[in-house]
Amino acid sequence: MPADPLDLYFSEIFGVNESQLEDYGAFNISLVVDLPLFIDPFLLFQSKEPQYKKLHEEMIDYLRYLRDEASAALKNESRLKHLYCFPEVTQNWLGFSLDSNRGRGLALDFGRALAENLDGIFESFGEEKITQGAHLEKLCLIKENIGRDKISDFTTNLIKGFLCEYTERFVEEHVLNKSIGRFSVSRAFFDYEFGRWSSKTYYLPKFGEDFVLLTPRELLTQDDTWINKKDFVQEYYDIPKAIPNQELRERVDAYFRSILPPNPSAKEAHRAVQKTALKFPVLIDYFIKLKENNGAEAQRRSSERVEASTTLFVEHAKQLIKILQSETSFYREPLASKEAAHEKVLFLKDVIENKGGHRIFYNKGRPIKRESDLQILYRLVWHGTR
Repeated sequence: MPADPLDLYFSEIFGVNESQLEDYGAFNISLVVDLPLFIDPFLLFQSKEPQYKKLHEEMIDYLRYLRDEASAALKNESRLKHLYCFPEVTQNWLGFSLDSNRGRGLALDFGRALAENLDGIFESFGEEKITQGAHLEKLCLIKENIGRDKISDFTTNLIKGFLCEYTERFVEEHVLNKSIGRFSVSRAFFDYEFGRWSSKTYYLPKFGEDFVLLTPRELLTQDDTWINKKDFVQEYYDIPKAIPNQELRERVDAYFRSILPPNPSAKEAHRAVQKTALKFPVLIDYFIKLKENNGAEAQRRSSERVEASTTLFVEHAKQLIKILQSETSFYREPLASKEAAHEKVLFLKDVIENKGGHRIFYNKGRPIKRESDLQILYRLVWHGTR
């Protein structure tokens, strides 16, 4: 239990100024609960920073390797697990888990779906001619079992070595030695000579018995990746227009109309788009090309979302905690019974209704709408109770 209810964030726990994290470009994570941000691989691709572009290229190199191994891996479960399946990287404290920082990771269903895609419809992955580059997100546009959380987990695993180095550089300069530990990090890099993942040792901030990883703010987003299945379906009617070959456009349109029932439901329209993309995979490339052409919007939108998360889960949470500290006994009274818990709820209710606490639940004049955001705020505020 932290000595101070505000000891929820990397900056407070490791004794660094928030400005130092900001200057370094790192997000100030909470070490109580995952915050709902994740790495979007498109932001690596779109970045002007050479190191991030290089990371994206290395990810694609690994996917090319997986493409070439897919047929054999589908017949060898042990190999499939080693190459295509990964645990969640919990140490970055970002993602989709409300209870802690423990998610599900990338299990065998993901690995098999990925291998099947690379051995089938995307057997030429990495050799694209229409788009500016290859994109991991391409693999999630058709198959089930590969959603935004899987793409994020996969990306984080593939750049885990970089995140270790990124964090190590920061703590060497800003964190006291007593808060740093020597850790052997599994699956830190891939050894192409031996075809296996290997460990590497880093000096990283120590939290409990585990280490902590920082993440560059400019790689983070919220809600969904820039290249995503929802947009592919919703923007489908714009995609064929981008195909320069008129004959191909007409074939695509004729096929789509032939399988689309009259007055289709949203689910039926989704299914028709999916079937059409399976028959004409070139649609996926033209969709991605449209996304690439509007890449600056991805950066702008992601920056706004990260800023909104900082406002809500760091700045506003701290404000609410400070009000509870100064104007109630919320954190002083022990949580020894149901009655004590009920009394704390009343303290919280009074602060929200009568002491200006309601402002915490607004961002730029807009109220919080997602229940999950309220649950995260609750976890942050309640954590310091005794």
